[in-house]
Amino acid sequence: MIDLTGSKPFPVFTSIYHNDIIYVSGTFLFVWKRPVLNESGACMGKLTDKYRNIPVTVKVSSAYVLCSVLQRCLLFLTMPLFTRLLTTEQYGQVIIYSSWQGLLQIFLTLNLAYGSFSPAMVKFESDRDGYIASVEGICLLLSGFFLLIYLPFASLWNQLFELPTSIMCLMVAETLSVTALLLWSGKKRFEFKYISVVLVTLAIAVATPLLQYVLVITNEEKGYARIWGMAIVNIVAGGVFFVLNIIRGKTVFRRQYWKYALGFNIPLLAYYLSQMVFNQSDRIMISHMVGMDKSAVYGVAYNLAVVLTFVLDAINNAYIPWLYEKLGKGQEKENRSVSLGIAALMALLLSGVIWFAPEIVLVMAGEKYLEAVYVVPPVALSLLLLFYSQLFANVEFYYEEKRSLVWASLGAAVTNLILNWIFIRLYGYVAAAYTTLFSYLVFALCNCLAMKRILKRRGLQDQGYNYRGMIMLFIAACGLTAAGAALYGSLPARIIAAVLTLGVLFLQRGKILTLIRTIRRKDDQ
Repeated sequence: MIDLTGSKPFPVFTSIYHNDIIYVSGTFLFVWKRPVLNESGACMGKLTDKYRNIPVTVKVSSAYVLCSVLQRCLLFLTMPLFTRLLTTEQYGQVIIYSSWQGLLQIFLTLNLAYGSFSPAMVKFESDRDGYIASVEGICLLLSGFFLLIYLPFASLWNQLFELPTSIMCLMVAETLSVTALLLWSGKKRFEFKYISVVLVTLAIAVATPLLQYVLVITNEEKGYARIWGMAIVNIVAGGVFFVLNIIRGKTVFRRQYWKYALGFNIPLLAYYLSQMVFNQSDRIMISHMVGMDKSAVYGVAYNLAVVLTFVLDAINNAYIPWLYEKLGKGQEKENRSVSLGIAALMALLLSGVIWFAPEIVLVMAGEKYLEAVYVVPPVALSLLLLFYSQLFANVEFYYEEKRSLVWASLGAAVTNLILNWIFIRLYGYVAAAYTTLFSYLVFALCNCLAMKRILKRRGLQDQGYNYRGMIMLFIAACGLTAAGAALYGSLPARIIAAVLTLGVLFLQRGKILTLIRTIRRKDDQ
């Protein structure tokens, strides 16, 4: 929906119904009494009125959330198809491509579609197109510089990347195209125009697996075929917007915009890089140290283990406004029970993934990936620690203390690299799941200590979290994880335990609903 406030009248006559009065292009014309509607018509009228009264910001955010969920669902639903069409070695090629692309994106684009972009859309509101074109100019320069370093020594670099030259060049083109899409859609968000973004996003989400399937079944190199299928759709769609962005912005270099974008994002590179190393380095290291096929097995299990990430993000996004209101009123003590209750709910959901990991892996990936079932418990449990980290980081962001988060990310990333280097060699690729769990523990502890230091420096009491309860909950989650893994050989035993757990939850449903209502009520105010 386009916000028409303050806009010029349309050149054509457009009727807008408002109660019993018709306006034409904003000018009063005549009064018309609506006819009496039947019951279904009256119901539709009420629904239409309710939709029109919804704030445009709510419509935009809801549309983007729905679009994101549909994207994730399509990716999740197509996983069983491609895990069966591709060998583990071929699927490993796809995993490695995605891992390297995530790392190279930071160097090729400086993550300029994030970080500085939102404040820039406010700061340079009168020339957003010019800023976007300048950002694309920076990305073009960095990508050209990378190719100048890469192409003359491609054979040497390819030993590191484990990908052929054509695929690496494809990666550069896709990264530029995806960045152009992000810049375009980001601008549309600030203009509250969501329909075109939703349509383009869903078109890409549907076209990608279709083209991938066609290329995979018609080529012997099925791993690279799937990569090409994914990249072609992004390059075609993103390439159009890349050119349009430059045409609208008129030039790829404006000194003011380059200075602002580089000055904002370069200090954040350490954080971006540490996060990407934290999330992707294990698959790359497994590929080099054990084999690409094992990287595929680990990658599939890892993706299944973190399937609840979008739930974690949704819970945190709904919880933050309520938390910030309490911090602003000095009522942070009320957060003790709420945060612990949310963490308990998250632990319960993760336990469901952990307890039924063998069946999830079997259905979604097939028997050849069953060996990775023991990757799921520690990686899924890591999400609980990630949620703890977000709880502490929320306070850091409230007081605009972001430097601590950078150091915590760097510390966790370095810890993860060192532990992977040691234990993957000793115990194989499954060890990477446990090094991930330990690294997230380091990340949570660093953020907790940083938050405590911030509160102490500001002379504030640290009474917002029930630390003893959080520790006990994590210990209980570890116990549930160990029990679930021990019962992987007996599905009936796990089903009985799950039924008993659900029974307890049913008996405690009143307390759970009260907790949910508390957050929702404060979020709506």
